[in-house]
Amino acid sequence: MKKSLLLASLLSLFLIGCSSTPIVDVSKPAGPSASNDENDLDLASLRDPNNILSKRSIYFDYDKDIVKAEYKDLLAAHAKYIVSHPKAKMTLTGNTDDRGSREYNVSLGQKRSVSVKKSMNVLGAQDGQIETVSFGEERADTNCKDDACYAKDRRVDISYEKE
Repeated sequence: MKKSLLLASLLSLFLIGCSSTPIVDVSKPAGPSASNDENDLDLASLRDPNNILSKRSIYFDYDKDIVKAEYKDLLAAHAKYIVSHPKAKMTLTGNTDDRGSREYNVSLGQKRSVSVKKSMNVLGAQDGQIETVSFGEERADTNCKDDACYAKDRRVDISYEKE
């Protein structure tokens, strides 16, 4: 069981590192209304709905903490952003659905946020720029009745400090 989990983790990290999709370079905001911090951090690119950086959630399978290959471009874009902006800091917030005990869900949410952090570390992001937190089931939709609803709660959300 542990060997297959390790193999799956290594495979997902390998797939993330093998991305051949180019990441759109982001331009810095101009004009007198932009503050120095905003210029340094290029916050406009984080808010642009046409930029991949505006996408902030990575979803997980039930009871899993392995980052899916479908999120490799998203993780690569956020890792590239944080590498190219040394002053930037992000928080990765792990969430779960409300099935399972509170303690289990807090632990699983933390494992998910750490999994995303490790994937970003492989892509060059520094530990000091990334904080991991778990809300477990605290932000879960308690009215869920089917897996499509529960799936929305199984995620890591990315947020930036000065945003």
